[in-house]
Amino acid sequence: MPPIRLLLLMILYMGYINANADTYTNLPNVSVGVLKYGTVNWEIDVIKHYQLDKKYNFNLQVMPLSNKNASAVALQSKAVDIILSDWLWVNRQRFNGKNYTLFPTSIASGGLYVNSNSTAKSLLDIKQDKIGIAGGSVDKNWLLLQAYAQKKYQLKLKDTAEMVFATPPLLNRLMERNNVDAAINFWHYNARLSASGYRLLVSVPHMLAELGITTKVPLLGWVFDQTWAAKHNQQLTGFLLASNEAKRLLLLCDQEWQRIRPLTKAENDDVFMALIKEYRARLLHQFGTEEREASKQVFTILAQQGGRDLVGKATTLADETFWQTDNVKLPTSNNLTKGSANGQATTCPLK
Repeated sequence: MPPIRLLLLMILYMGYINANADTYTNLPNVSVGVLKYGTVNWEIDVIKHYQLDKKYNFNLQVMPLSNKNASAVALQSKAVDIILSDWLWVNRQRFNGKNYTLFPTSIASGGLYVNSNSTAKSLLDIKQDKIGIAGGSVDKNWLLLQAYAQKKYQLKLKDTAEMVFATPPLLNRLMERNNVDAAINFWHYNARLSASGYRLLVSVPHMLAELGITTKVPLLGWVFDQTWAAKHNQQLTGFLLASNEAKRLLLLCDQEWQRIRPLTKAENDDVFMALIKEYRARLLHQFGTEEREASKQVFTILAQQGGRDLVGKATTLADETFWQTDNVKLPTSNNLTKGSANGQATTCPLK
């Protein structure tokens, strides 16, 4: 090839590289605050690994945060655009004059686990036992368990059982040492209990059904300021689309779980498989009128049990607590085969 032609090709190639670099550089930023060791980092890693932010025309900036309070402060101070939280917090903030709203992503799950050697068949069998609770006195699942006990057994569990409040990892250790008889923990710690043979005595869906709610109710979601969302609708839509594509990949692709396995910190294969199963089971696949009405029912129950310590000044679940959009569909398996969670590879939607 003549030198002049080679030089021209090199110039064109460098121009192509620079043009693409400029395209990425000029993309608008979306900043997200996430707990440093939270499971949401699995999804964030998928977005980054496949450059889904670039695909949907934004640059994802991630701010690691130490705890839930730090997330709230980061959003309130506008240090980040988006955080992951629950709709009860959002609703409480709206009644304090804040304009926050939530795009739901996962359902209420979990329940009350008992030791592997427990002979308990119902809540009546542990009504005077030690119950460990990871989320504090206004933990949503603990409040639902109390409402369930009152409805089904006319039992005031808070007055009969001994409550032990502990951090999630400590609570699992207390279960392993038989220092508590039952526990309500966060989902990924429940998965570890399940992998070790611990038994779910009563699940959150079962509690809700007894309380007259059979629709899958959302709990967590992406939270942002409604005014910011109106001004940055394109960036927000891009972020939600990237988030949902990452979830869909984790829903469908066992190979992707192998790639992110170090992030899960799974102690063994059984825990790893349990984490995959629980993650997939918690994904929200639809949110419409039924889910919205069910959430209002749950709010009423939780407000009765938790009072102002939980809901603050809120008296109802505000309609705008949930972000309404037709531009983003929740992740579903569609007609593709769902991941098997057994270590066998499936066809993945991304390469």
